[in-house]
Amino acid sequence: MAWQRPDGRKPSELRPHSFYPNFTRFAPGSVLAKCGDTQVLCTVSVAEGVPKFLAGTGQGWLTAEYRMLPSATQKRQERELMKLSGRTQEIQRLIGRSLRAALDFEVLGERTLMVDTDVLQADAGTRTMAITGGFVALAHAISQLLQQGVLERSPLCRQIAAISVGLLQGEPYLDLNYIEDVSAEVDFNVVMNHKMQIIEVQGTAEEGSFSRQQLNQILDFSEQGIQQLLTAQRNAISDWNTLFIEN
Repeated sequence: MAWQRPDGRKPSELRPHSFYPNFTRFAPGSVLAKCGDTQVLCTVSVAEGVPKFLAGTGQGWLTAEYRMLPSATQKRQERELMKLSGRTQEIQRLIGRSLRAALDFEVLGERTLMVDTDVLQADAGTRTMAITGGFVALAHAISQLLQQGVLERSPLCRQIAAISVGLLQGEPYLDLNYIEDVSAEVDFNVVMNHKMQIIEVQGTAEEGSFSRQQLNQILDFSEQGIQQLLTAQRNAISDWNTLFIEN
């Protein structure tokens, strides 16, 4: 018997998703990204200068941080203060790697973009929504730098989005919510660019294993979902046509 989705979605159907740009006042780029009951606040700040290993190269840098508010889940979680959990470190490194793939750092110059992703409410898919929403916030920050004359042209050369896919009772399901995520035999997070080229794939068999055919199905579902997210991102960026310089 096939898995029955709690919200009645089709296997290849995304949860309702939306982006609310300029959600905060002071960050050059900000967006509240929603996907079902998951909500992530993504902000981008800009600092002159780069880490020591890039000093004098003329290239910029991007770094990311990820946190989950104590009340983001049903049971309150302790704040991560002095020491980050392994999960948090893994996720923020993934976000940083993914969003660095969107930029031409020579065009950015010796500046650092800092992406903060704070989970306000978690119902699975927080890392993928942090990447997808983080890209929108990044685009808005770059747009402000161009308007202020800090940058002469946009360093945004690739569009990036991410989605989760899992196997439930041997079949693929797109964009898992929490109930599905904890029940999945196989759980994947997939990051792609606008050309459907893979930036990163994180896949784990929680129970048993998966076949090459199932992996192909997972990637097919990922492409379908990411194409929809790419469209939603562009709709949330008013000056997209002048901001994006494809590489």
